[in-house]
Amino acid sequence: MTTRTRILTGITTTGTPHLGNYAGAIRPAILASRDSNADSFYFLADYHALIKCDDPLRIQRSRLEIAATWLAGGLDVERVTFYRQSDIPEIPELTWLLTCVAAKGLLNRAHAYKASVDKNVESGEDPDAGITMGLYSYPVLMAADILMFNAHKVPVGRDQIQHVEMARDIGQRFNHLFGQGKEFFTMPEALIEESVATLPGLDGRKMSKSYDNTIPLFSSAKEMKDAISRIVTDSRAPGEAKDPDNSHLFTLFQAFATPAQSDEFRSELLQGLGWGEAKNRLFQLLDSELGESRERYHQLIERPADLEDMLQIGAKKARAVATPFLNELREAVGLRSFVAQTQVAATTKKKATKAARFVSFREDDGSFRFRLLAADGEQLLLSRNFADGKTAGQVTKQLQAGQALDVRSEDLSFNVWLEGECVADSATFADSAARDAGIDALRIALTPVQE
Repeated sequence: MTTRTRILTGITTTGTPHLGNYAGAIRPAILASRDSNADSFYFLADYHALIKCDDPLRIQRSRLEIAATWLAGGLDVERVTFYRQSDIPEIPELTWLLTCVAAKGLLNRAHAYKASVDKNVESGEDPDAGITMGLYSYPVLMAADILMFNAHKVPVGRDQIQHVEMARDIGQRFNHLFGQGKEFFTMPEALIEESVATLPGLDGRKMSKSYDNTIPLFSSAKEMKDAISRIVTDSRAPGEAKDPDNSHLFTLFQAFATPAQSDEFRSELLQGLGWGEAKNRLFQLLDSELGESRERYHQLIERPADLEDMLQIGAKKARAVATPFLNELREAVGLRSFVAQTQVAATTKKKATKAARFVSFREDDGSFRFRLLAADGEQLLLSRNFADGKTAGQVTKQLQAGQALDVRSEDLSFNVWLEGECVADSATFADSAARDAGIDALRIALTPVQE
């Protein structure tokens, strides 16, 4: 089976997306999501937004605008998992499990917390004045976002590299304390896109809401034209040669133009194109580039129920991964059912002399399958069809390797997944309690015997 790289990206819901957000993060992430070898998770980081913003209306509006922006920009929700952080209750629960193993000294070194302390000290305030536990614990929540879905790659800006490294530290600590040879969490890597554009705003500084120098992404054509007209330029008159390499306007044009369009625009500036006409050219380029997306955006904004439906579908996909994984983590730390414990103890004692076993066979169509039988001969799993015996054998080896099992409940049955693919199914049970007991029996059967 082909291993797919799992990529996870969060977008904090505290403002209206602008041109800089689109060129720097949204557009490259949407392009990356079309990679057939990538398993992409995109989420609205609305719990993170509560750390920075205490205006409920602003957060609610931002969630709507950012969701509509990603979908209008071309994000394919059939191909990716797109969800709101707050729709996944397993994330705050995992945050607490990780908080209990995260070293305070590690969190003391977080850049955002240290910057707030330093600012207070400089102004003669108490070092912790105005600092909430939300800000202090932010790296643990981010670690839970990443580790819940065992992301391999996390695209971030340079200021966020530390948080990915902290997620690794916390995940390693959990694995060490509770893994007993298993690696529950994959170690994530920060993915830094050096080529991603950092666009200048109207005044030449980085485009940012904090500088009030942004060009809204999906504003009306008139509002966009008005914003472009306010871009600061030098005093060179029409007919005088302009310097494209030191022109904020040219940088913006280049971020959306083809190489041929950029070369032509550069040449015209050098030949004395007036700033007024240059701004008009930039508006025409952006209007043609974003016009269709703008129309889709406003349609989505006007139909929030459609957005809600899509996000609920995304939440269901995300929870199909998160719920069984969190159950496994709860069991690892000792938060186990008393009934399951009794059954485990009784089963282990009764069947200590006889182990579960895999039985391989070949179907009439030439494909290969296997059954996992419990010690008493009861069928625990029936595999899907494999093209050859070697692949089927590799799957059975992986299942016996003692790694964390991805077991997903489905009504009155369950199935087992490896590397993003369903490989085996259970029988249909009489009720959910019997199904859960079947999952417990499966975990016992696949737990390596300690010598």
